[in-house]
Amino acid sequence: MATLTIPPVLTSPRDDATQLYRAFKGMQHSVKLIAQEYRAMYSEDLSKRLASELRGDVERAILLWMPDPAVRDATIVRQALSGDFINLKAATELLLAYVSAVRYEGPEVDRAMAEHDAKSLYKAGEKKLGTDEKTFIRIFSERGRPHLAAVASAYHSMYGSLKKAIKSETSGNFEFGLLTILQCAENPGKYFAKVLHKAMEGMGTDDSTLTRVIVTRTEIDMQYIKAEYQKKYGKTLNDAIHSETSSHYRTFLLSLLGATHR
Repeated sequence: MATLTIPPVLTSPRDDATQLYRAFKGMQHSVKLIAQEYRAMYSEDLSKRLASELRGDVERAILLWMPDPAVRDATIVRQALSGDFINLKAATELLLAYVSAVRYEGPEVDRAMAEHDAKSLYKAGEKKLGTDEKTFIRIFSERGRPHLAAVASAYHSMYGSLKKAIKSETSGNFEFGLLTILQCAENPGKYFAKVLHKAMEGMGTDDSTLTRVIVTRTEIDMQYIKAEYQKKYGKTLNDAIHSETSSHYRTFLLSLLGATHR
């Protein structure tokens, strides 16, 4: 017969939240199994139960973190592209991961091909009157991130900044999309560090962006993002999150970030 042991000191809800995260950490693939077992044992959906027990930013963060990455990203993209406000930044960042699935993303780069692409972009943009958008679309959609970074380097050596060329030759959502792709290709850690800083600067905090970036990047490249953040802004990302958030929401985000190595 099972026995119930009462701890000498009752834990706080914050401690419970931390312990739950530690139980899940490194086992994202097991969350689905845990949810299935919870339903089998209690005839209740775990996500719905959490939604009924939690409120505000911590509810949104935990419910966003729980699904499989593909389901989670699909949900974010759908929300970003629906409603009165279209969040092209969120949609572009996440779609990049899936568009790249049909492209070569290995570390080896064909330098000659990178130089050829740089020349093609120059001819399609700065060298001519008007812009050949099809060439930009082809290269930016068919080339992997390491290759695009090499293209930007080759372009800089021959003609100057590719980023400035995009700004002068394109506009609106097209310009925004190309710049986002380029920045993610050259240094994703630096790009997301800037996104997080912008979400926290000034009056108030853009909790939607803060949650989205931390939840979606925590198991991908968060250590690089943290290093770039400290390098650029002179303080740790953990300290910034601690000062801009509170309560269980703060506890959960800091748990995802992990310890700061000094």
